[in-house]
Amino acid sequence: MSGLTPLGIFHTVISLVAVGAGLAAFVRDRRIVPESPLGRVYFWTTVITCVTAFGIFQHGGFGKPHALAVLTLMALAVAEVSQRTRWLGRASVYVATVAYSATFLFHMIPAVTETFTRLPVGAPLFANADDPALQKVTLAMLLIFLAGVALQVRRLRATRHPTAAAPFSAI
Repeated sequence: MSGLTPLGIFHTVISLVAVGAGLAAFVRDRRIVPESPLGRVYFWTTVITCVTAFGIFQHGGFGKPHALAVLTLMALAVAEVSQRTRWLGRASVYVATVAYSATFLFHMIPAVTETFTRLPVGAPLFANADDPALQKVTLAMLLIFLAGVALQVRRLRATRHPTAAAPFSAI
């Protein structure tokens, strides 16, 4: 992890834990279920990832990564409030599911950007965050997210009484 500060190393490691928990949740439950152990690990490591991002200024002052951290925290807040209060009625489970999935997309954007603008060492795959090829990869991730959300919503609609705690494997 050459060129990373101790905070940068911690941030990277904790974000990898969050991504791993998110992937495991999608494989097991086909969504992030916040009441599950994986969901709790995902939530808290995502919060820590966002908070530690505010201390990293590799590219100068407040920038796109910091804005993405704010957006991620806002999406987590919307998901949690929707999940816990049911303020949107039956739509609450949909809002929470889409918001948690969006946070995963928000993890993947900097993960792919930071990884492939550094690796392979000496000849990174992308020149910088504005590389047109990287922008195409980001667009592909967005399209995968939209398809995944469509499947999640479809599965929720297939249940007679969707609840936030019911994993799709039980449907």
